[in-house]
Amino acid sequence: MLQFCSFESLRGILESTAINGREEMSFATGFVAAALPLALLSPSSCMPKGNVAMGFVTSHPAAVIREFLEEAGGCAVIDGGLATQLETHGADLNDPLWSAHCLFSSPDLIKKVHLDYLDAGANILITASYQATIQGFESGGFSAEQGEDLLRKCIDLACEARRIYEDRCSEGSCDSAENCFSSKRPILVAASVGPYGAYLADGSEYSGDYGKDVTLETLKDFHRRRLHVLVKAGPDLVAFETIPCKLEAQAYIELLEEANIEIPAWLSFSSKDGINIASGDSLAECVSIADSCKKVVAIGINCTPPRYIHQLILSIRDVSGKPIIIYPNSGESYDPVEKKWVESTGAAADEDFISYIAHWHEAGASLIGGCCRTTPNTIRAIARTLGKNYLSVQK
Repeated sequence: MLQFCSFESLRGILESTAINGREEMSFATGFVAAALPLALLSPSSCMPKGNVAMGFVTSHPAAVIREFLEEAGGCAVIDGGLATQLETHGADLNDPLWSAHCLFSSPDLIKKVHLDYLDAGANILITASYQATIQGFESGGFSAEQGEDLLRKCIDLACEARRIYEDRCSEGSCDSAENCFSSKRPILVAASVGPYGAYLADGSEYSGDYGKDVTLETLKDFHRRRLHVLVKAGPDLVAFETIPCKLEAQAYIELLEEANIEIPAWLSFSSKDGINIASGDSLAECVSIADSCKKVVAIGINCTPPRYIHQLILSIRDVSGKPIIIYPNSGESYDPVEKKWVESTGAAADEDFISYIAHWHEAGASLIGGCCRTTPNTIRAIARTLGKNYLSVQK
């Protein structure tokens, strides 16, 4: 059972392990798995603003995700499309930074979207850092230091949304009993890391075709500082998303193996045909690369049409025994030239997701959510289908 840890216990652990934080830190309220050192969760409302600069302090990250899934009832719900919901609330995302533009133009909208997904039943919030890179912010006129601050803000906004939601539930001030799931439900913040192609904003994130000049070291150098900043901002794990090619997966694994990166992660690939990943690289080879790293606690698929997901789950199971993550898009296709979504065969309405979800779970997926063009209604349907009625399961 995951248990909350006292402030004084957290202070002692932090001091004894000499964890470096920002100048103004808050000691997070956390949960401790039996026989595990510590995993920190949301910032305490009675502490100063800021997050503890750390991830999971444990040599057994796989055990942490198993404990989390057990607390979540065997299958956790991931949130849905961030950009889709930001646009619903009036954000203009016609910018190379995409949803990351809202980090400085309308950060409260990001927090509102996080709360929308918590109200819908999500266990995992993915931060607004998919297209947020230091290089991208510099291209937009920011300094490197300002870019790093914006990356930290991604984590702060998600953690603040979690704290607001938990406080609201504990005070009984939710909009409705249906939406106010138990505050005891485990909620994690996953720091999103999008692929190199997302920074290029030329459609290559959907193909993995970065050109011959982009090497393994190029990708590691591109992602390294961003990853360090995100990890030190205090998320619960890192979500490497929409990985289009084997080379980028290898870059992520080598970065995770570096001595100063101590945080669990998941790797999630995209596929255009239900067989290989987007670049045409073998899914089995990519899963094998991810499976080799102890810090990778789950492996899966995102930003992929729902009709391909079942077979992809089975293919992942053939290679890895780690928990499987699935968060497909709505089934529409993105046209990188026209920069718009177009209807395609297999697009799934919210009600169609219900028929998919049970099959995905039975096939082996234990973390399920939505990607592009999915909404809180989609996530609510997933939560209900998986039996996530936290009003009755937590006593």
